[in-house]
Amino acid sequence: MTYCSRCDRSFYSWSAYHQHIRDSSNHWECQSCSIDFESWLGLKEHYVQSPYHDYCQYCDKHFDSSFELQDHYEDEHYYCGSCEKVLKNALGLHEHNRQKHANVYCVPCKRLFQSPSNLHSHLNSSTHRPKDIICPFNGCDLGFTNKSALILHLESGSCRSGVNRRVVDNWVRANDRSNVITNPARLITAGERANVKLIATEQSWNGEAYECVLCHSQFRTLMNLNRHLDSPRHQEKVYRCPLNTCQKHFASLSGLCQHIESERCGVTKFRAVQDAMNDLFAGVARITL
Repeated sequence: MTYCSRCDRSFYSWSAYHQHIRDSSNHWECQSCSIDFESWLGLKEHYVQSPYHDYCQYCDKHFDSSFELQDHYEDEHYYCGSCEKVLKNALGLHEHNRQKHANVYCVPCKRLFQSPSNLHSHLNSSTHRPKDIICPFNGCDLGFTNKSALILHLESGSCRSGVNRRVVDNWVRANDRSNVITNPARLITAGERANVKLIATEQSWNGEAYECVLCHSQFRTLMNLNRHLDSPRHQEKVYRCPLNTCQKHFASLSGLCQHIESERCGVTKFRAVQDAMNDLFAGVARITL
């Protein structure tokens, strides 16, 4: 005979006792953990707090793993994965992100980004900024959201003016006489190759792909290999950040512009640097072929 102290009842067998536990409103048992609670609230708190249960308290539903539970939260609830927190509604999640994740959250778009730099790039994109920087060359009226996009347009050779990366590089070398953004030590060796164009031929085929003799990267077509050779990949990094504490080097002017616009090193805080860069870019329209 066994006895239930909570209900003050005796049972002649264990099976009868366990039947009583399952059916009685005085018992709320977690069968997997063999723990008996006095109320549903006690059992629910156990499900929520126990590391052995993957349980959604909002849907009263168990899951086989924590991954399934998280997928459920993301699909069915307003969930912040970084904080592992479920919010009441869309407005609650929006306010949570705005207050707790302001450095990676775009408020107008209600969108989270992986890093502050990704958010910064998004805010500087055409989604939030007008294309009000117009290509200065006659016959080309394309607009861009920032200077780096304009310079990349010129370097790519897609401008109707015929300006390309070599023209831009030569112009900067000639006009950056104070070496604000160019490294004179690297210009010595780079100048020898400034007007050299590397061109691959059918001899680059290695039996499986077209192979770059400089870095051994492989390409499916000869055109893609030549695009690779014409890119800044194998060029001397003659451009440098003008901030003394940074001095990061770049192979293209557009790469340097993107670095400056990202504000990662704080170079834009210095007025002298701003003036020098503005003067340089103001003269882009004077490039002649």
